[in-house]
Amino acid sequence: MTTDTHNERIANMTFASVYPMYVTKVEKKGRTKEELHQVITWLTGFDDAKLQQLINEKVTFKTFFEKATLNPNAHLITGTICGYRIEDIENPLTKQVRYLDKLVDELAKGRKMEKILRDK
Repeated sequence: MTTDTHNERIANMTFASVYPMYVTKVEKKGRTKEELHQVITWLTGFDDAKLQQLINEKVTFKTFFEKATLNPNAHLITGTICGYRIEDIENPLTKQVRYLDKLVDELAKGRKMEKILRDK
């Protein structure tokens, strides 16, 4: 169970502070920044230019997901990330951040793109 403090900490983290870690994580495993962007675009609807703008503005995850148009299939992202079962997370923002974490994780683990992008 996530606590209010935990949820608040996630909400106030900037996307710009976590983004380089996402890039490093996927590139270390032989995936590309382009593939990372494809995954982020699928989840949020942001194109590369919008993503760069949000990074430059150093928006918090709260603002990042407020501006996002969440993919209607995002609810199909399940499993455990950072010790939490995604489908059991009650805070909507924390759940959305964990969706993103899970997609990045699957990309880094070499999962096929069509499996990561849950279009069915």
